[in-house]
Amino acid sequence: MASFRDLLNGVKSQISEVATEEAAERLRSGWTFIDVREFDEFEQGAVPGAVFIPRGNLELQIDNRVPDKDSPLVVYCAGGVRSVFAAKTLQDLGYTNVVSMSGGFNKWKDDGQSWGVPKSLTSQQRNRYSRHLLLPEVGEEGQLKLLNAKVLLLGAGGLGSPAALYLAAAGVGTLGVIDMDVVDASNLQRQVIHNMDRVGERKVDSAKMSINLLNPDVEVKTYDVRLSASNIEEIIAGYDVIVDGTDNFPTRYLVNDASLKANIPVVHGSIFRFEGSVTVFHPYVGPCYRCFVPEPPPPELAPSCAEAGVLGVLPGIVGSIQAMEAIKIVLGLGQSLAGRLLTYEAYDETFRTFNLKRDPDCPACSLDPDQIVIAEYDNLCMPHPVRERV
Repeated sequence: MASFRDLLNGVKSQISEVATEEAAERLRSGWTFIDVREFDEFEQGAVPGAVFIPRGNLELQIDNRVPDKDSPLVVYCAGGVRSVFAAKTLQDLGYTNVVSMSGGFNKWKDDGQSWGVPKSLTSQQRNRYSRHLLLPEVGEEGQLKLLNAKVLLLGAGGLGSPAALYLAAAGVGTLGVIDMDVVDASNLQRQVIHNMDRVGERKVDSAKMSINLLNPDVEVKTYDVRLSASNIEEIIAGYDVIVDGTDNFPTRYLVNDASLKANIPVVHGSIFRFEGSVTVFHPYVGPCYRCFVPEPPPPELAPSCAEAGVLGVLPGIVGSIQAMEAIKIVLGLGQSLAGRLLTYEAYDETFRTFNLKRDPDCPACSLDPDQIVIAEYDNLCMPHPVRERV
């Protein structure tokens, strides 16, 4: 019967090995490092930027973590044994450029190569986000991305409420909330982040309280101000995604122009009676809001929800889709709604998708970002001095 050493040598003859010095050169040239140790080993230290996949999960997770089978890969473990078998497994799965690092991470450290202690979830976070961790497309790496992400919500109303709650529940680490209104009893039919005990309170304060009660991991930054040309660039700076729940054209144009200058994707949602729509305006990837709506319609064709009404569940559906799109952008998952408009008709319970194209002559996204002028648009489609933010 063949010994383990014979088996190991047989596998070694079928794969390529590199010393730590050569592996370090490959790290500098952009090769992907796959760490196949167990979590307790990984959290003690790892090669910078290494993709962590325990050996027992390699077959299940590698396709989602490294979809390109021609990617150059360096596989390592603690001492260089498990990585040999892992490299052979990857070859059998169709990966064409795989090497095992001889001596493993222990030799890497002994040779003075760079390493660090990776960020990891606490035991409480592992329990809280356990269903995310079960998804190969998310896992611990994705959850850490969410915890490091910053999402700005324009409005704590009908769309902002469900979006904020689901983003907070998902573990988005920083949520900014802009709203200068107070909670009114008429809001509670759809603005589920508030409650009767908070009628009369500032909406941003009520939203922050609900988010903190739901998930203490989340830092909430509140902006009890009117969004304007004088403050928008400062407010949105540093955010990864903007979730737009506004319902007036001046703010939408203002947000569009500022997001183009800052290169921040905007997840846009709108609702009207029984109808809703969602799209993503990803700067210079798809169309912007001005490509979609070059000019505002006359006021009589654009009533607010305060004037036309809205079924209370509708913003919950649309706002939840906005939260999903924001999470996909943060994680780089799937296909976003950039270049597509998703519409929902509650009356007939139907969804439809329409393709949107960039306007080569768009007065905003056809310009260099430095040429875009941030200006007020209060004269556009504002029949009343005060409009409800939904």
